[in-house]
Amino acid sequence: MESKSDIKSTPRGFHCTLCNVNLPNEPSLDQHVKGRKHQTLSTVRNTRKSQEQHSVFVSGIKRDISQTDLTEYFQQFGTVSDVIMDKDKGVFAIVQFCETDSIQATLSCVEHQMKGLKLRVKPREKKEFKLIPKKKNDSHNLQQVLNRLKPELSQQPCVNAQMQYVVERCELGENEKKARGLLVQLLQEVFVEFFPDSQIMPFGSSVNTFGIHSCDLDLFLDLENTKVFQARAKSTTGQAGEGMSDDGHSEDSILSDIDLSSASPDEVLELVATILRRCVPSVHKVNVVSSARLPVVKFHHRELNLQGDITINNRLAVRNTRFLQLCSGMEGRLRPLVYTVRYWAKQKQLAGNPSGAGPLLNNYALSLLIIFYLQNCEPPVVPTVDQLKDMACEEEECVIEGWNCTFPSQPIAVPPSKNTQDLCTLLAGFFSFYAKFDFASSVISVREGRALPITDFLCQNKGEETMQEEQATKPHHTGPRLGPLNLLDPFELSHNVAGNLNERSQRSFQKECLEAEKYCRSLQYQRKSTKGKSWGLVRLFTPHGDVPCAKTEQLTISIPFKSASLPEVLRKQLHTAGDGFRLLWFQKVCSAVEGVFQSVLGCHLAPSADTVFGEDSAVDVAEEMESTSASFNTSTNDSCESFEYPDETSPLGTTAVGSKRPLSSGSDVSVSPQGKKPRLARGKPEFPQWIWVQKHIVWAGRRKVKRELIKDTDSRPEGSCMELESQVTAHMVEKEPALKDPLKFKVQPQMVGGTESTKAVLKFEPSNDKAGVFRDFFHFLEAFLPKMVETLLEKEVGSG
Repeated sequence: MESKSDIKSTPRGFHCTLCNVNLPNEPSLDQHVKGRKHQTLSTVRNTRKSQEQHSVFVSGIKRDISQTDLTEYFQQFGTVSDVIMDKDKGVFAIVQFCETDSIQATLSCVEHQMKGLKLRVKPREKKEFKLIPKKKNDSHNLQQVLNRLKPELSQQPCVNAQMQYVVERCELGENEKKARGLLVQLLQEVFVEFFPDSQIMPFGSSVNTFGIHSCDLDLFLDLENTKVFQARAKSTTGQAGEGMSDDGHSEDSILSDIDLSSASPDEVLELVATILRRCVPSVHKVNVVSSARLPVVKFHHRELNLQGDITINNRLAVRNTRFLQLCSGMEGRLRPLVYTVRYWAKQKQLAGNPSGAGPLLNNYALSLLIIFYLQNCEPPVVPTVDQLKDMACEEEECVIEGWNCTFPSQPIAVPPSKNTQDLCTLLAGFFSFYAKFDFASSVISVREGRALPITDFLCQNKGEETMQEEQATKPHHTGPRLGPLNLLDPFELSHNVAGNLNERSQRSFQKECLEAEKYCRSLQYQRKSTKGKSWGLVRLFTPHGDVPCAKTEQLTISIPFKSASLPEVLRKQLHTAGDGFRLLWFQKVCSAVEGVFQSVLGCHLAPSADTVFGEDSAVDVAEEMESTSASFNTSTNDSCESFEYPDETSPLGTTAVGSKRPLSSGSDVSVSPQGKKPRLARGKPEFPQWIWVQKHIVWAGRRKVKRELIKDTDSRPEGSCMELESQVTAHMVEKEPALKDPLKFKVQPQMVGGTESTKAVLKFEPSNDKAGVFRDFFHFLEAFLPKMVETLLEKEVGSG
């Protein structure tokens, strides 16, 4: 097996030479070998190898020799499956046969002559298949890029001038625009020969006024008129009965190979890829990506060193480009802001993935985040999309795929903004705005210019009602895919532009915004250094070093509000709760946390004067929340604003403002007996703490015990992983001796939200750790507890 030769043993496990990855153990190795990356690369390698074995290299030809000429000549040696021409210089070709015997017959021929030319034929060169890793934006490369920009930036008189200079250095030059325009014109001439009346339209960064030197060329091939042409040609030639093949298609067009009215997008894109490979000079590396949300044909233009994408079903993207052009034209401060924030995001590795995929922000999402911030400035810098729709005249009405995409065609139709803030102030405001934004409980709507409550989208029916007005002509749109950062497209309201982000990416974005906000309050940002030190944007653009900053250790575990992973029953309950959904969700989380400690890990509650989480804790918390929900709903923002970031690395410090003070410090929160509700201070929600006792080490060696139980079919539990984890704990308690001095620790639950992303934060504090095991236990809980809480939430609503 060739796959076995790809795997090499190493002192630390295994190494896959095909994929260039290290694997720590055999289970990971088995999973990798069966995974998509390894299987895809194996398939590509086998295909390349088969092509080498079935083809010959032919040189000595001239430009006037066609593929048909070569096919007809080499057909005498066997069936020819494909001929690949060198379309740039026209001096060589690769002829591929169906059978390997044809190769021997071709090479055994002493002399090959065709149309007066003496052809040189030799076997294909055998090349070792090797994966070329994509370039990464590591801190060293990013620092080199900044070093080239740094001297001129430091010489600018103010931050406003620095931002304008960033635009000048990064924007597409006139020659680049002309070159891209000529390529579009060439593609138009080529495609119209094969797809009559078709039109190719650029969109995206190349034409939306925010393009940079390395941006891709995004193209939309509009085939609607071609479909009409093909239908008309069928009817007219069908009547005449001339120029038609047996299947009723035109013989003098590539359309004889495909019926656009019934062909799938993949079939059309394969045809587009074939035209690019064989008919457009300097175009290479052509491949169809059918797995994308909108399938595309990717290509690279060698002379322009330009990456391009062609889609056939992306009319909305063209309209989005017109929208960004309008915004740029009506507000001159938008372009410097967009270029500056995009450059900052790339330097902080929040955006700019070279492959165009992955959990990073794309440029369109960043632009919409900036526009949404400007809509929420006081007074607003740009109007909302709904306001722009009202400014459009009747001739400018536009509906695409059922979505209302109406806005004025000219910036002069939009009244100028009354906001007079300069670029320096607006940039600092952007970071401040998103450093305190509650992403977890909000859906950003550029169309309405406000953050919509996520509860409106937790129930699918409600999500459809929200979009009903915009989809009257196409009622089958579904709600957006919810994630850690929800940013609705201004027109296609079922599309979350930032739906590719994961929790880590969202946290990184908000953390970097917080860091930038702190820096923007300093004099180093606002004033030019008289001593030649880095200032303004230079410090803001500085990438993180390879050595991580020292972190102040915080014994806290966060359980974020993840709307996408909530079970449907709980989503409906939270939707019904409306503005009070945080309290309801927090109650469910507290109940699940207690279930993990008691039922899964076998901990016991220690009696305590200020602990109300007992057997009936869920009921107690529910009663408490019921009695305080009304006051909390009116003061959520006020109370949550007091939760501040006391240090750079942790959402909560050891003495976070708004956290519960120790009872011994003279707090005005009275001590309540077991089972009684504590009194709330100043209407702010305060929640009691648990004191847990753990008598066994149930965290060390759990994986080994779990594997043994899974192999033993007789003892394998039925149901979810909760039953399995509970049985693992029971097995370990039975086999392992108890601790001489049981571990005793406090857990203080706290809800955060409003001015930052909604989450439940659990603060841990050991009260008796004579065995010295708490640190290991806490490290285990950091990964185990959030996953099990999610599992228990599903189990609770499922059984309910």
